[in-house]
Amino acid sequence: MDSSVVALTLAAAVLHATWNALAHGVKDRLVGFALIGVAYVGAGGAGALLLGLPPAAAWPYVVTSAAVHVVYVLLLWASYELGDFSQSYPIARGTAPWLVAVVEVALGHRLPLVQAAGILVVTLGLLSLARGGRRDRRAVGAAVATGVAIAAYTVIDATAVQVSPVPVYAAWMFLLQGPVLPIIALARRRRELKATRPGTVAMGVGGGLVSLVAYGLVLVAQTSGATAAIAALRETSIVIGALIGAVFFQEGLGARRAVAAGIVVAGIVLVSF
Repeated sequence: MDSSVVALTLAAAVLHATWNALAHGVKDRLVGFALIGVAYVGAGGAGALLLGLPPAAAWPYVVTSAAVHVVYVLLLWASYELGDFSQSYPIARGTAPWLVAVVEVALGHRLPLVQAAGILVVTLGLLSLARGGRRDRRAVGAAVATGVAIAAYTVIDATAVQVSPVPVYAAWMFLLQGPVLPIIALARRRRELKATRPGTVAMGVGGGLVSLVAYGLVLVAQTSGATAAIAALRETSIVIGALIGAVFFQEGLGARRAVAAGIVVAGIVLVSF
């Protein structure tokens, strides 16, 4: 992996943990995810108007990825409702690299031994961070399902960026997925939406914009073709997530989670070779 790809992916990881923390931090999380969706519609719509339509070959990927992203957001919302941030986030993000690596090998892509070892080490470290919390089986199940969705859209998007310019693809994908959560929130939380305070609106919309930047960076990195390695590197966001959970959500870090974070760093070194 080129150093610029590593840098892009790590920057995306920090931003990803940040927007997830913002989403988790909104008291009514459905409202929070709805506000994120509003940001997707606004930014995606503006991008679609400015950049035009994606190539015809990209449309199946745009539509499929948007649909998978909707499922992903619904599952992420459920996992945050049921479990601690420092539990649900690591499980969701730690599940994906395994699955992406398996898919890459199944598709006939060669995975160098050092990078394979790095993916293994990163994933083990991330899953170790997931220990603790409320241990609600439903929360764990929702988080694992979220990881499956992450793996699915990662593989889809890695192919899509080979047939479409990244900004055009991202704009249309986010425009299509954006309205779903706002519509659900209007149906279930109309009164709460009307009473939403400006600070909450800023947090939700800001989280959506940070999410857009984070995902755009990952899409650019994926043009390198190193899909499995990127999928593992971006999950280093869990180290940041663990710190956020400890500092802002008072969920505790402790020596065990600190060691797990060190394991993740060791995996990053292997993946980066």
